[in-house]
Amino acid sequence: QEQLAESGGGLVQAGGSLRLSCAASGRSFSTYVMAWFRQAPGKEREFVATINWDRTRTHYADSVKGRFTISRDNIKKLAYLQMNSLKPEDTALYYCAARTGASANNYDYIVTTDYNSWGQGTQVTVSS
Repeated sequence: QEQLAESGGGLVQAGGSLRLSCAASGRSFSTYVMAWFRQAPGKEREFVATINWDRTRTHYADSVKGRFTISRDNIKKLAYLQMNSLKPEDTALYYCAARTGASANNYDYIVTTDYNSWGQGTQVTVSS
């Protein structure tokens, strides 16, 4: 497993932007599939975005496509989620996740059980 720590959440008005960061500590970060999930009160944790190890493949939930961008810096061991045009329905606790085991580079891992390492989450609140 990997230790992950999210940061960058906060309160923002609708239409605003935030950038979330996820810091990893392991030496093999560059081999992991990374993802962001979110969980709103009373709802299940849902997939937001994923990126493969060499940044050649990304995949987004339909609800965030065109507004959010996932990226990563393998030297700094950081993953990011740039969130633009935020909406009140984006309000949730956002989690960073890592898949540290074997992965296919041409497959989109989008369910929680695909990932074995999770951060504690960072709160994003979008006011209307």
